[in-house]
Amino acid sequence: MPEIGETAAILLVEDNEDHAFLIQKALRGYGLINEIHLAPSGEEALDYLFRRDKYADPKDSPRPGLILLDIRLPGMDGLEVLKTIKQNESLKTIPVCMLTTSAQQSDLEAAYANGANSYIQKPVDFNKFVEVVKSLGLYWSMTNVPPPRAGGV
Repeated sequence: MPEIGETAAILLVEDNEDHAFLIQKALRGYGLINEIHLAPSGEEALDYLFRRDKYADPKDSPRPGLILLDIRLPGMDGLEVLKTIKQNESLKTIPVCMLTTSAQQSDLEAAYANGANSYIQKPVDFNKFVEVVKSLGLYWSMTNVPPPRAGGV
């Protein structure tokens, strides 16, 4: 089982290049050394997690200790990705944090109903956005002790 403070990869599922850049910059700016892997779509996130296509080599797709998942994605949306992750025996224990601009109550309810571990609305204000991401990264990568792996992925 991973220890407190052990670094684990983070899978960032975000189609907005500006948001992805800011999230990565905020995490790095706080001194986090975790590998951050970017998937710009739900389909690519699942390819990464199931080690398909260009992610077939485990060196290119280490098991994430945290998934930061946007809801509004092209093609398969974040709620569908979440549902797929949480229904899979080998992936369901990976913490998934919904990091989204959506303030819709239905999205919030659907996220938690499908197994989200956290739901954070992206602040519009840049400085608040950076602080939220820093706090999020610090908690999930340094404070939280993740559950043991289920299955072998």
